[in-house]
Amino acid sequence: MKTAIIIPSHLHAKRLPNKPLLLINNEPMILHVWRQAKKTNIGSVIVATSDKEIFDVITSHGGSAIITNNNHTNGSDRIFEAVETLEDKPELIINVQGDMPLIKPEAIIHLEKFMKTNSSEMGTLASKLNEKDVSNPNVVKVETQQELKLGNFSQAVDFFRIKEQKSKNLYHHVGIYAYQYSILKNYVGLHKTKNELERSLEQMRALDNNIKIQVGFIQDYPLGVDTQEDLEQIKLLYNEK
Repeated sequence: MKTAIIIPSHLHAKRLPNKPLLLINNEPMILHVWRQAKKTNIGSVIVATSDKEIFDVITSHGGSAIITNNNHTNGSDRIFEAVETLEDKPELIINVQGDMPLIKPEAIIHLEKFMKTNSSEMGTLASKLNEKDVSNPNVVKVETQQELKLGNFSQAVDFFRIKEQKSKNLYHHVGIYAYQYSILKNYVGLHKTKNELERSLEQMRALDNNIKIQVGFIQDYPLGVDTQEDLEQIKLLYNEK
């Protein structure tokens, strides 16, 4: 089964404009994400972007990038457009967010291995949810059917930012997705659902249309960059390396 890692990226994040080009250790953030994905050696790594500046950063370092339309509202739609330009279509596509420069190659490999072994429709990852993040709307939570432990996967029941009732099997969702090509093609053809729009979570479109999402556990949450504070924290972590 042929795998491709595709990193959707654009410059127009509302909270942190030009986010992919912000510097960490004197290099644009998108370059760090691309390098982490390359370390997996599980297939081609492509950055899908509507912005020439991002395209130029990746290609100038010998990477592959595809220019997409600038009207996509989520990463999956942008990724599908990029995939459709490929002559040799991958059977498995892994969506790695462009704002997670600390994503571990082992986490991506873990997800890919599960998807190949189990022929799952869609997969993602999660880690332990800190008590302080339970009521934080910036932290996306996933509820699973069974308790997650190292090495096992369980089906997602729900994704949300805020929930009134406490539920068990609640985890910190990691923004990485894997899909079979046929599932991604089906997914992007579906209308946005009420839950997707209200929660601003694209994975709800899948759940609301009975596409099963399997969730695997990783120990460390790879801090994403949504704010200037996140960026400063990641810079400190890079200095500790």
